[in-house]
Amino acid sequence: MRQLFISITLLLAFFVTTAQNLQSPDGKFFLTFTLQADGTPVYNLTYKSKTVIKPSKLGLELKDDKKSLLNDFTVTNTKNTTFDETWKPIWGEVNSIRNHYNEMAVTLNQKETNRQLLIRFRLFNDGLGFRYEFPQQNNLVYFTIKEERTQFAMPGDITAFWIPGDYDTQEYDYTRSRLSEIRGLQEKARTANLAQTSFSPTGVQTSLMLKTDDGLYINLHEAALINYACMHLNLDDKNMIFESWLTPDAKGDKGYIQAPAVSPWRTVIVSDDARDILASKITYNLNEPCKIPETSWIKPVKYMGVWWEMITGKSTWSYTNDLPAVQLGVTDFTKVKPNGTHGANTANVKRYIDFAAQNGFDAVLVEGWNVGWEDWFGHSKDYVFDFVTPYPDFDVQELHNYAASKGIKMIMHHETSGSVRNYERHMDTAYKFMKANGYDAVKSGYVGPILPRGENHYSQWIVNHYQYAIEKAASYKIMVNAHEAVRPTGIARTYPNLIGNEAARGTEYQAFGGSKANHVTVLPFTRLIGGPMDYTPGIFEMDISKISASNHSHCNSTLANQLALYVTMYSPLQMAADLPENYSRFMDAFQFIKDVAVDWDDSKYLEAEPGEYITVARKAKGKNNWFIGNVNGEQTRTSAIALDFLDAGKKYTATIYADAKEAHYKTNPQAYTIRKITVTSKSKLSTVSAPGGGYAISIIPGVSK
Repeated sequence: MRQLFISITLLLAFFVTTAQNLQSPDGKFFLTFTLQADGTPVYNLTYKSKTVIKPSKLGLELKDDKKSLLNDFTVTNTKNTTFDETWKPIWGEVNSIRNHYNEMAVTLNQKETNRQLLIRFRLFNDGLGFRYEFPQQNNLVYFTIKEERTQFAMPGDITAFWIPGDYDTQEYDYTRSRLSEIRGLQEKARTANLAQTSFSPTGVQTSLMLKTDDGLYINLHEAALINYACMHLNLDDKNMIFESWLTPDAKGDKGYIQAPAVSPWRTVIVSDDARDILASKITYNLNEPCKIPETSWIKPVKYMGVWWEMITGKSTWSYTNDLPAVQLGVTDFTKVKPNGTHGANTANVKRYIDFAAQNGFDAVLVEGWNVGWEDWFGHSKDYVFDFVTPYPDFDVQELHNYAASKGIKMIMHHETSGSVRNYERHMDTAYKFMKANGYDAVKSGYVGPILPRGENHYSQWIVNHYQYAIEKAASYKIMVNAHEAVRPTGIARTYPNLIGNEAARGTEYQAFGGSKANHVTVLPFTRLIGGPMDYTPGIFEMDISKISASNHSHCNSTLANQLALYVTMYSPLQMAADLPENYSRFMDAFQFIKDVAVDWDDSKYLEAEPGEYITVARKAKGKNNWFIGNVNGEQTRTSAIALDFLDAGKKYTATIYADAKEAHYKTNPQAYTIRKITVTSKSKLSTVSAPGGGYAISIIPGVSK
């Protein structure tokens, strides 16, 4: 018995000697790092003594290597530090961000190979970030990742808000389910041909939102995705363990690394209050400070565009339907017959410029202005976009002068059609063309397979292209709004000219059959964790057949909900996406879009529950004007909020744009009310939000007459 006791004591002592602990600055998070008996790195995380991450393995499996970076490690050094700074973003939800964490850097040595691996942990008051670092060394210089084996062992069969682990798109509605249900739901979707089959049947994408049965909200994501493949998560649904699943390239490899190098940060944001997840700035704090030396040219933008009319089918991107002529090499488009439905014509664009100028907007986007759309839609790659040649009915110089005379900037559109090398060849010429014609921002697109060899949209190679495009644009003082690109991971802190991304199911899907009515109550907990989204809100006509007779889609939202999105879906790039004629029918409601800010000094998350509701109050940059937005899910709900964030002793006029009593996203979406009341910091407001509805409030100092 004594001998058994000694053996157990020695075994426990073995693990204790390898244990390293780290606490968050406020002491609520506690992380333990250990090595298992075979030298496998393991970590676990608790929050307020509740389990967040059970013991989980760390490491990387290498390709064509006798020994992977998975085990056989010893700890050679541990360094603990504390960091605390406050930095000011170029644009954002707040005017300053505190970056406060305790750090533990654990250096490991692999005995058999004498290789070094450093794992750096940072604990903030709102969660954890950690990454792998590969120091410069003789025994690990060039290597290929077969798979990253980072685990996130969940505390049970908890609830998740997820989309499939697709390598090429995030444009899915979110599913809410238990972890144990993911496999069956994925298989059901594949049977119905609603999803690809190239990824794991239990694979999901980040940012992944989770909720435990005892009320913990957990978000899994990554930060600072640079020169590395985007991380998905694959679920072991017997043990409820997520493991990293990197996006492969066209050959199936997951990454090519040359030391010294680092991986992106893996992030775990946690709270027992859902509002804290929305307010977290971990993703930005784990990115490097701004690398653009002079940033005065980077400005938030409220814009309109020749876009929704093409999305709905009212007009076309292409100038002609004469596909045979185009495919035979005709490049003089004055010699082909126009189709009569081309949206990007000079007269139509002037109409948008006029409306934008009359209503205080900053810019107008035009899609379909340049030759190449016929060839792309005709599925021929003989003719590709050159990003400088306009159709004959789009006068670049005339529109530049006209927009300038109205105080409106033009936003360029570059659809690459996935031909990335072609875009890179033309990029300098295209950016010079933009600057010569007064364009300071570009919306880029990557629709279709990535050429030339069929890369996935989120593999290391194409991630590097997206980064190259951002940095190249910065050198020309051009802002970027990238669509179909990899989801953001806080890169906008380092390169704030990245003022928008799509990388999720946006408003366009309301014209492609619709999105779930609660979609916008999930996106801020998932996609927006990494950065702002160009969601393109502001749809006032929900019956798409009234825009295009051939399109019978319905926008699953009330009009009041569309107004609220300008506050709840944070972005320094906000579009009024509908047609001018639809806004003209509801100018009293359109007033909120005209008034609402796009840059903020402060943000207060007043109510939040993923998939159910979100209520946000934001203070306009440099002003004492506040705006509130509430978006609601499938069920009628009464929102009750206090206005205690207002200055004490001052009176304000609140204009409340709300769902009417009979409003419903499906049956009566345009039913709304507008009322004005006087409020103070002691006021409390109670407002009913319809299914798929919400409300928007502008709060301006002073009492209206």
